[in-house]
Amino acid sequence: MAMTPWQLDTPVVMMVFNRPDCTSLVFEAVRAARPRQLLVIADGPRDRAGEAELCAQVRQVFDAVDWECEVRTEFSEENLGCRRRVSSGLDWVFSQVEEAIILEDDCLPHPSFFPFCRELLARYRNEPRIGQIAGVNFQFGRHRIAESYYYSRFNHIWGWATWRRAWLQNDKEMAHWPAFRDAGALNGILSGRKQAAYWSDVLDRVASGEIDTWDCQWTLSCWRHGLLSVIPAVNLVSNIGFGPGATHTPVPNKYADMPVQAVRFPLVHPAVIAPDAVADAYTLKTQYREYPFLARLLAAVKARLRKLAGRE
Repeated sequence: MAMTPWQLDTPVVMMVFNRPDCTSLVFEAVRAARPRQLLVIADGPRDRAGEAELCAQVRQVFDAVDWECEVRTEFSEENLGCRRRVSSGLDWVFSQVEEAIILEDDCLPHPSFFPFCRELLARYRNEPRIGQIAGVNFQFGRHRIAESYYYSRFNHIWGWATWRRAWLQNDKEMAHWPAFRDAGALNGILSGRKQAAYWSDVLDRVASGEIDTWDCQWTLSCWRHGLLSVIPAVNLVSNIGFGPGATHTPVPNKYADMPVQAVRFPLVHPAVIAPDAVADAYTLKTQYREYPFLARLLAAVKARLRKLAGRE
């Protein structure tokens, strides 16, 4: 079969669970790109009414592959949870392929996301300072650059791509976190003590199991190894999964359903590999709270009020 501009030779990964509607929309975007390899990671159902049926519907979506494509699946029969399922799934992926484009079931990409990732995966394949290629841009048009992308200390994962050589540095068990924390290493990465305190609190909670997630471990690993992320100058991925049923985004906010637009080719590359201080400062200011204790206290008060209201 002759290659077309949208037939990828880069493997694509889809990580799915129990949302057939979202999964179908993202699958259609993947179908348009027609990757030669599709690797599907699925978590198993929890002990909740109707969830087994939803998980089965999600897995059936991939029966619709109708192009020249090798499909590999890693379907868990038990529920592993976000932390174990994603990390173990990506371990499985990178035991088989050298690089991949990764989409969760609610991350809907613009068509140009795929060639953007493909080109930059090749460009930075052997560049040890780059840890991943991101698809989202959270600058909301405030930070405009002449180049097609910038470098960041923050590795956004709503649609992304990486290499085996980078993923092998992921410390999913956070074994190195206590020494990294106690050495005050966050102070040299983040802008001030408040941000370091915020992230230290979050990472402590992840390490203790209080927060069930995988991406904070990946962020920490990138920081430990000094890895930067490539961020597109325009937003290439929209998160369509906000709302009831979402694991981490049950309440819509300004990051829900963000509009996407095409990145222009040929890509214009930055002259120097270094984090964009202006863009990263905006990310710190708008995405990460500086007062974790107060945020946790407010959340606890709200939970208590909901519980009391339920007793009335």
